[in-house]
Amino acid sequence: MTHSLDDISPRAALVQIARDFHARGWMAGTAGNLSAREDDGHFWITASGRPKGKLEETDFLLMRIGDGEVVERIHASNKPSAETAIHRTIYALFPEARACLHGHIVEAAVAADRARKGAKGLRLAPIEMIKGFDIWQQNPKADLPLFENHLDVARIAKDIGARFKKTRPAVTALMVRSHGPTVWGASRQEAYNRFEILEFILRYQAASRR
Repeated sequence: MTHSLDDISPRAALVQIARDFHARGWMAGTAGNLSAREDDGHFWITASGRPKGKLEETDFLLMRIGDGEVVERIHASNKPSAETAIHRTIYALFPEARACLHGHIVEAAVAADRARKGAKGLRLAPIEMIKGFDIWQQNPKADLPLFENHLDVARIAKDIGARFKKTRPAVTALMVRSHGPTVWGASRQEAYNRFEILEFILRYQAASRR
């Protein structure tokens, strides 16, 4: 991987992230999706159904944040990822967000499944790694926002928008039950780092229960 994911083009950075996440088992097969924001109100997002371990820079679409319309389609067969509505919601809510990464972490799915029915969040262990989310309090009580899964992804995006408009999350991440985490950051590198940090915290919590 390059020294910084912000030193290369958005699509090149997302290709590197996809191959890295696939190698770690976080983007098995065609699962997961990645996006990066441009400076003009648009964002690049992975095309649906592309194997993430073999992703190329042509496997993306350029979307408009304002209305969700496709601005550029490199291949005629490219279709927006199913979770495009979630990425668009994050970018609309948080203008500082420059990248949004969604993968599938076993420990995250297990933690969400263990959460009580109707739970709105998962308490994150107050270990040193949580500082990676700019949380500097002693023994912080920070929750990973938890959302219910729906076949209609637009409904999930609507739920995210409704909650986050009222209350800003403690961490730049969320979890959809029986699905996977989505993490965003003020740069591509920050989003990547924070995805790693979230995975570490959830893996620690899973290990501590054993």
